[in-house]
Amino acid sequence: MIEIRTTVNGRLYEELVEPRLLLSDFLRHRLGLTGTHVGCEHGVCGACTVEVDGVAVRSCLLLAPQADGAEIVTVEGLAVDGSSTPLQEAFHRHHALQCGFCTPGILMAARDLLSREAAPAREEIADMLSGQLCRCTGYTSIVDAIAEVAGA
Repeated sequence: MIEIRTTVNGRLYEELVEPRLLLSDFLRHRLGLTGTHVGCEHGVCGACTVEVDGVAVRSCLLLAPQADGAEIVTVEGLAVDGSSTPLQEAFHRHHALQCGFCTPGILMAARDLLSREAAPAREEIADMLSGQLCRCTGYTSIVDAIAEVAGA
C-alpha cells in the first residue's frame, strides 16, 4: 500500500491505496464521486475526464499514486454552493445532454478548453469534442452550449 495525499474538490484526503489503483476507481469507489464515469478504460471515450493541477486528464489512464500532492477537480466540484456554473446552465438551455453518461467528461474538457482559450471558434470546440464520445447526440447542441459560454 502507498499513502497518498491529494485535494479533491477543495477537500484534503490522505489515503492508503494499492499502487495499481486507477485514479478513476479511487474517485468513484474510495471517495464516492460517481460523476466521474468509466466507459472504455483505455482513455478513448473521455467519460472519466477530470482536472488534475489545472489540466484535463483521463482518470482511467492515471494511477491514484501519481496524483499524490495534486489538486483534483471532478464534475461534482464545478458547482459552487450548489449553484450551477454558466457552462452547466448553457448545457441545460441548449439540451446538450441526453442520457448524461458523457456529460461530466465533456463539461470537464470544455472547462479546460475555456480556461486556455477565452473565445474558441466553433471549429476549436468541435476539435476538443473529437476526444469525447457521445452516443446520444450529434454534438451540435453541445457545441452551441460551449460557444454560448465562450461568447462565440
